[in-house]
Amino acid sequence: MQISDIPFVTTDWATIERTEHKGERGTSFWRTGNFGSIRVRIVEYSPDFLMDHWCSKGHVFYCLEGELHVELEDGRKFILTPGMSYQVADNAEAHRHSTTAVGVKVFVVD
Repeated sequence: MQISDIPFVTTDWATIERTEHKGERGTSFWRTGNFGSIRVRIVEYSPDFLMDHWCSKGHVFYCLEGELHVELEDGRKFILTPGMSYQVADNAEAHRHSTTAVGVKVFVVD
């Protein structure tokens, strides 16, 4: 990721409208800021959420609240809890997210 041509700016996430994104199960809600070629989001996944696709986009995911389950297409599984993150490059390892009875809130840069 190269960050260029973005002046210093602050973001009040409470003022950014949420958009709804359905999963195979459950719903995610995104607050999104676009800064040049960088997308920054606060994403909230509902309890019992499952993504409806395998994602191959690169991200930095930081868990703020709850518990995020991450499954790689090769079968490996990881759990992020508050204070943990994962980083993956574009087209490195396809992944998808899910939650249990506890939803999750994450901060994402991609």
